[in-house]
Amino acid sequence: MGEKVVAGQFDLSDRQRYREKLQRCLTGLERLLAEKRFDRPKNLMGLEIELNLVGADGMPKMLNAQVLERIASRDFQTELAMFNLEVNIAPHRLGGRVFDRLAEEIRTSLAYADRKAGEVDAGIAMIGILPTLDRDDLVSSNLSAVDRYALLNEQIVAARGEDFTLDIEGVERLTCTSKSIAPEAACTSVQLHLQVTPDRFADVWNAAQAVTAAQIALGANAPFLFGRELWRESRPPLFQQSTDTRPPELQAQGVRPRTWFGERWVTSAYDLFEENRRYFPALLPICDEEDPLEVLDAGGVPSLSELVLHNGTVYRWNRPVYDIADGVPHLRVENRVLPAGPTVTDVIANAAFYYGVVRALAEEPRPVWTRLPFEAAAANFEAACRHGIDARFEWPRRGRLGGTTEVDAAVLVRDELLPLAEAGLDAWGVEPADRDLYLGVIEERCRRRVNGASWQAATFHRGLEAGLSREAALAATTRRYVELMRVGDPVHLWPVGLPEPEPEPGSEPVPVS
Repeated sequence: MGEKVVAGQFDLSDRQRYREKLQRCLTGLERLLAEKRFDRPKNLMGLEIELNLVGADGMPKMLNAQVLERIASRDFQTELAMFNLEVNIAPHRLGGRVFDRLAEEIRTSLAYADRKAGEVDAGIAMIGILPTLDRDDLVSSNLSAVDRYALLNEQIVAARGEDFTLDIEGVERLTCTSKSIAPEAACTSVQLHLQVTPDRFADVWNAAQAVTAAQIALGANAPFLFGRELWRESRPPLFQQSTDTRPPELQAQGVRPRTWFGERWVTSAYDLFEENRRYFPALLPICDEEDPLEVLDAGGVPSLSELVLHNGTVYRWNRPVYDIADGVPHLRVENRVLPAGPTVTDVIANAAFYYGVVRALAEEPRPVWTRLPFEAAAANFEAACRHGIDARFEWPRRGRLGGTTEVDAAVLVRDELLPLAEAGLDAWGVEPADRDLYLGVIEERCRRRVNGASWQAATFHRGLEAGLSREAALAATTRRYVELMRVGDPVHLWPVGLPEPEPEPGSEPVPVS
């Protein structure tokens, strides 16, 4: 949520006025859609990566203000907690060697940020959840010193009216409470943007929803939280519970959480914005002076500020985005599914798979969402979060048989989705060398059944078997992860386990003659 907001109190009149303005924004959006005022296709994609700051010991460092001051680049900005940063990569046109160019840009940016972080004895880690985070790290005093985070925390806490409960049962079970939304900051993700025309929006969003499960199965990278081994991708349950404005009574009544998968396939971008207004009370009822309908009547382009702000407080895994560039409005699908890391090559491989498969699925004559119940897509997403690369999905049968069947996630990706991703990248005009390199990374993950989560868990258990305590094994796993992340080979090539400790000088065994 990039809005510049200031801390303050809201009263009933603020909320009523905001609700009215939000409805006028929706009416304005409806008119913009009807009048076909949106930008023409430009095949534009964008990328954001959330990052962690860690010390040489693998522990989080609460130093983002100091690191950002040294980086001094608008490409980097704060995130929710003091151990978080975000890097924004400028939009690129899909085609040619776009993925190699992106990889080079990201490597350059991260290497620079890492050097600057080193000036305060910190470093950059791309990982879904930092394994060494402790409950004492995720408290409101460690939120970034930015008004909008303080205000958002204040309003979510007020809406809930009691402590947040975290209860996640996976390999082990975690139960604890929090007085703030700070645990949300543990979740660091990659966000993939795709600019689309209104006519194509619904098909692209539906396709993106259908493949969220495959994205997580391939890319899971968050198996630990607060010293417990949970789901292979623990970000979604953590994010939902740490932003949940519903006390148990409202949960029991079926009130929707602000972090959610959704409940239906859509026919228009309008459907999603309208659902947001209908289902979710305003958290930040801050009104702009602009009247969107007056701006439209005058031939202008409204900013729809209230709609944009409200949309930023509903955490869909595929979020609709309204924005203006060079005075022309456009729509984007923001894919928020993937965890950060493990390496730049892995991030770009995940992106190539996503952009390819979404293009192909959106253009199929008999789309997957006409053959797969939405409830099955949501269940697939949860299965992928729980089990990662070993998940099993419900998926439409191929051929004329119809109906759905249960499939292994890695087999589905390798046999059905990768060929679609290849065709989709060809349709974007991506060079075969780029296509084959990055989709080859995905294929190898499927073949070896390895992703960031499986590597983290296996390496952690090796540490335990070597006699380390849980805390020491998690710290050693984190240090090894950061070391291999910097080397840059994709995660399916990472050796499992911790390196042997170096012998002390003079302690080498004497050779026997």
